[in-house]
This record gives sequence, C-alpha cells and structure tokens, in this order.
Amino acid sequence: MLLQAQDRKKLDETDDSQFYSYPRFVTHVDEGFIDRLTNLYRERLKPNTRILDMMSSWVSHLPEMEFAHVEGHGMNEEELKKNPQLDHYFVQDLNENPKLPLDDCDFDAVLNCVSVQYLQYPEAIFYEMYRILKPGGIAIVSFSNRMFYQKAITAWRDGTEASRVELVKGYFNSVKGQSLPGFSIPEVIAEQSSVPSILQMLGLGGGDPFYAVIAYRQN
Repeated sequence: MLLQAQDRKKLDETDDSQFYSYPRFVTHVDEGFIDRLTNLYRERLKPNTRILDMMSSWVSHLPEMEFAHVEGHGMNEEELKKNPQLDHYFVQDLNENPKLPLDDCDFDAVLNCVSVQYLQYPEAIFYEMYRILKPGGIAIVSFSNRMFYQKAITAWRDGTEASRVELVKGYFNSVKGQSLPGFSIPEVIAEQSSVPSILQMLGLGGGDPFYAVIAYRQN
C-alpha cells in the first residue's frame, strides 16, 4: 500500500458527515486559481462528453461548454442541489465507502478540485476513478495549499507542496497490476506563488498556488 495506517490519520476523527452536515456556500481558493482551473478544463475537456465532478459542492468551475451529462458527488446535499452545472448528484462518504455507484467505463472525465487531501483510502478511490473512466478518459486532480487542517490526512497535512504533488502522482501510479494497464504517466502543472505559503494562508498577499495532476486511463 502507498500509505501506512499513520499516514491516513486525521486530527479530527469524528464522523465526516457531521463536519459536512451544514452547507458552506463559499469558494475555498481565490479567483486566480478558479480562472486557471476553468481554463484547464476548457483545454482538456471535450463537448458532449460525460463528466464526474467528484467531491463537488455548489460550483464546479466548468467552462461554458455543452456536456452530455455532469454527475456530481459530494458530502452536502444542499450544496449539490444549488450547483447549476450538475445534471444529477449523489451524496456519499468516500472514507466510509469508496465504491462509486457508477457503471464501468461510463465517463469521459473525472474531476477532483481541492479535495484530494481528505481521502483516507486514495488507492481505492483512484482505482474507482479508473474503473468508471472510458479507455482514454481523463482524470484531473487540482489542489492548492489550503485545506480544512483538522480533516486532511497526516501524509498531506505534514507534507510540503512538492511532496503533495508526488503523493497524487503516487495515487495514480498505484492503479496498475493484475492485468490493469493503469493510468498514463501523470502530467503535472505547477504554478507557484512567490509569496511564502504561510503568508498566503493568512491572507497576507500573493495568489493561491495552482497544482493539477492529470492522467488518462490506458486501454
């Protein structure tokens, strides 16, 4: 396994459904990050395709593009209900049940925006991402240096920005073997701020750093 038991620990071990039981109609990154993400989606996603927005909320940051279907997943139904870009959604705690209620090879893209840090069993989730993607389908995992500190796993919380990139690459690379071709070699987009991260987190200047790790399901 990529992570050891201690790596999966959270400071707040209470039920995640309690933590996410009330809606948060806010964005967790700044406008610069959101614009960069939307542009990335515009560059990499294709019209008339099926999208899963995993660990979503009241906004998906998708470009103005006609998709065949956008499925949403999250932890708070009120947030998902407010998201105008979702055609359908479901609520599920992936740390309790990593199995997605979705068919094999049914989606062209899986997106995860600023939420990968909360996955306690990412190897299982990335396998599920692989399973539901069509061959050649794309997975885009984006993140910054912000988090709910008490709910992020130890491996993420105690890491550096560089080590978190390597962690997500490792999640993708864990999906292989047993006759599985796995994902393609992960591609990294890293756009760092010149302002120290601790000052950014305190709101003292500089934009949020932007990271995206991208891979495709191999045939």
